[in-house]
Amino acid sequence: MKHIIEERIADFVGGYAMRKSTLTRWQRPIVAYAGADDALFEKLKDAVGPDHMMPRDFMEDAATVITYFLPFEESVARSNIDGRFSSWEWGKAYVETNEMILELNAYIKELVEELGHRAALVPTALNFTKDRLISDWSQRHVAYVAGLGKFGLNNMLITEKGCCGRIGSVVTNMRLEPTDRKEAEACLYKQSGSCKLCVGRCINDALFEDGFDREKCYEMCVLNMDRLKEAGHADVCGKCTVGLPCSFKDPVGQP
Repeated sequence: MKHIIEERIADFVGGYAMRKSTLTRWQRPIVAYAGADDALFEKLKDAVGPDHMMPRDFMEDAATVITYFLPFEESVARSNIDGRFSSWEWGKAYVETNEMILELNAYIKELVEELGHRAALVPTALNFTKDRLISDWSQRHVAYVAGLGKFGLNNMLITEKGCCGRIGSVVTNMRLEPTDRKEAEACLYKQSGSCKLCVGRCINDALFEDGFDREKCYEMCVLNMDRLKEAGHADVCGKCTVGLPCSFKDPVGQP
């Protein structure tokens, strides 16, 4: 079942740019799985917020959360290295990838139903507001539970293909073997203290070795959204994810 799901997701993503004539191009996605009863989900109520939802809030008989990472082509990330504001390519990639996630999730739901099971769609930013600045279904944290990657100092999930991309997820009652979570860190700073480039990359003084100012981060995202409004709803920045050893790979786990 996993092989079918992963190949169909890869085929969908691989053909999306041509079907939709998007500016953005993506690398092959990575897929991981978490058991709906994984004890770490309950801990997200402390790590993220007390209203963080559980898989069974979407389906009473939820068995698995399918989560995936959609890595941008490297040119997208490189376009965003220079300057204070986000590049057009980065902002457009955010908008186009969010649109693709909605279609991909619907496609995965149809696939799961073809295979004789049910699935529930999950909003990309559930109950996210400018006042709260958190989601009740954190895609990054859910992906962490599923073993898709480990958190870096920049608060991004570092996967085997880095942290420059977007994450989506679907809840299903199909029982699939959970992905193992690796023990080793993926962040060089967390692993050995040898890197903190992402802190210097933050252009609005929102990221520190020992903390993160969520409001200052979002302040910059809103500035970029105003500048990139012709691209769509691009409340992004991404400076702390580009030009880094972890932009395109897990620098600890890969050569």
